[in-house]
Amino acid sequence: MDTGASVPAGRSLVFDSGIGGMGVVQALRDLLPALHIDYLADTALFPYGEQPDDLLTSRIVSLLIAACERLQPDVLVIACNTASTIALPALRQRLNIPVVGCVPPIRWAGRVSKSRVIGLLSTSATARRPYILQLHRDFAPDCRLITHGARRLADLAERAFLGEAIADSDVQYELTCLFNQPHGGDIDTVGLGCTHYTFLMDAFERLSPPGITWLDPAPAVARQVRTVLPDAPCSSAPPRRGWLLMTCAPQDTARLEAAAQRLGFSQWDVFAAPAPGMAEA
Repeated sequence: MDTGASVPAGRSLVFDSGIGGMGVVQALRDLLPALHIDYLADTALFPYGEQPDDLLTSRIVSLLIAACERLQPDVLVIACNTASTIALPALRQRLNIPVVGCVPPIRWAGRVSKSRVIGLLSTSATARRPYILQLHRDFAPDCRLITHGARRLADLAERAFLGEAIADSDVQYELTCLFNQPHGGDIDTVGLGCTHYTFLMDAFERLSPPGITWLDPAPAVARQVRTVLPDAPCSSAPPRRGWLLMTCAPQDTARLEAAAQRLGFSQWDVFAAPAPGMAEA
């Protein structure tokens, strides 16, 4: 491979409620190595699944408008299923840059499933949203969809990202909740409905029944970012290391810094969330 070839460059801002979007960052690093990436995590309100939708929508819009004004990205990536399902229309209306979202890969699962029984592993909030039912009706109506909204997996994934060993029994419990549902034994394809779960993929593949196809939407998100940046300048030089921003300071700074450095972030800071109502200003 010609490592000196010019590849699309530009500036991106990746957003998530926590560090789950780092799986999307890794996919972007792999596909677009010259892309400058800043990352914003709304850690003060993590996990989003425990918050009401109207509060979340207002906060996400005001927070990201302020972040885009400060960081001036060419593309905004919402690497969070919850934020994507409730705030994408408002963000696209307010911002004049492309906004790429991340939604549960139900359409993809419907394309690859042989048994026509597909699973979705997500947060409890994503599992109960009408948006999931609409995706099912629109893109996989001939499949039986079995969902499990797992509250603990996002926390386990954050700990895994920071380098902590996760007990197999903790992951196995959540998988059992999915596959032990009626018709769960017929599932042959499972989509990840939360970006955090990327960091548990090895455990999912190892602990799930044999023959399961696991679908992680992060690479598809990266490909969409490449699509919306066709006119971005090209570069063969490595990008400047971006900012890792959080709305509250981490509890374990040393472990976070070590994990973030692996993905090209050399510095972090606290990003103050705008006061309520700023999005309507």
